[in-house]
Amino acid sequence: MSRSIAGIVGALALLVAGCAGMGSGGWVTLLDGETGMENWNVTGGGNWRAEDGSIQADKSTTKGASILVSKRSFKDFELYVEFWAADETNSGVYLRAMNPNDVRTATGAYEAQIWDRNPDPKYATGALVNVAAVPVPPIYKAGGHWNVYEIRAKGPEITLKLNGVQTAKANDGRFPEGRIGLQFNPNSGPIKFRKVRIREL
Repeated sequence: MSRSIAGIVGALALLVAGCAGMGSGGWVTLLDGETGMENWNVTGGGNWRAEDGSIQADKSTTKGASILVSKRSFKDFELYVEFWAADETNSGVYLRAMNPNDVRTATGAYEAQIWDRNPDPKYATGALVNVAAVPVPPIYKAGGHWNVYEIRAKGPEITLKLNGVQTAKANDGRFPEGRIGLQFNPNSGPIKFRKVRIREL
């Protein structure tokens, strides 16, 4: 192979590798199996770690929730999340969190709920907390198996799908942009996240 052809082949290989890192079809991988922690900051005392093909937490050194907070802020997007929760797990996926140092719905964020045993059925797994106050049918329980959240946020319109079924839809423009957050609550069951991908709209 001539030097010029070898140079072209090398350049193409680098280009392909760079594109693969960005994801196909505009998708960017924020977490994949045991990799991706460099895309997140940790708040609270959760023992977030890579184990058994996922990023997970099951203990905390503090009382409050521990959140993996994306280092980047997002406005309009589609979000794909694979998660595993126990029956008693109280967790969630935060959207457009305004304050990356204090991620809660009370400080400006939307939350796609993961909590099968929530005493308020309006905010069980599949609900959009404090926004779409419609009871989520119990068939959408997530405990004990892997699940997929597909979330679309475009302007004030937010739609949640759990395992391919739409569970919540809202029109709320209070929080137009912010971080993604993955929640672990101590005194509940473990949470595992296996894949998080995002595509900006």
